[in-house]
Amino acid sequence: MDREVVVRVLRVGSVEMPLPKYQTAGSAGMDVHAATQAPVSLAPLERKLFPTGLALAIPHGYEVQVRPRSGLAAKRGLTVINTPGTIDSDYRGEVGIVLVNLSNETAVVEPGERIAQLVLAKVERASLAVVMSLEDTERGAGGYGSTGTR
Repeated sequence: MDREVVVRVLRVGSVEMPLPKYQTAGSAGMDVHAATQAPVSLAPLERKLFPTGLALAIPHGYEVQVRPRSGLAAKRGLTVINTPGTIDSDYRGEVGIVLVNLSNETAVVEPGERIAQLVLAKVERASLAVVMSLEDTERGAGGYGSTGTR
């Protein structure tokens, strides 16, 4: 088994939630919960920031990506609006999840409901070099939809 990376967690806020956890042995993401004291309604196309009750100390060289839960998206039209969101290694505030309701009906998020996934990812740093031209590729400057529809 590969070495696990330790992410230190600080509980913040007044609502204590379970720690995010992997739901299966093969899960890439850990489910995180809404740390609300009461149900929260989202009208169609409305977005809200949900607290998680957690602050993270992510090791340097890593990020935590915030991703939607497929079940919420498919069944209720709830998704993370800035996907994937990034939690940087030097951020120490409470993790918040911005959900949007893409359905035609008001959705209700219950206290403690699993609302997103957190995925730990290695980050590579880049340096930029200004050049006079770039090498040609088969695609070239073709943009959105340029590689076909299938």
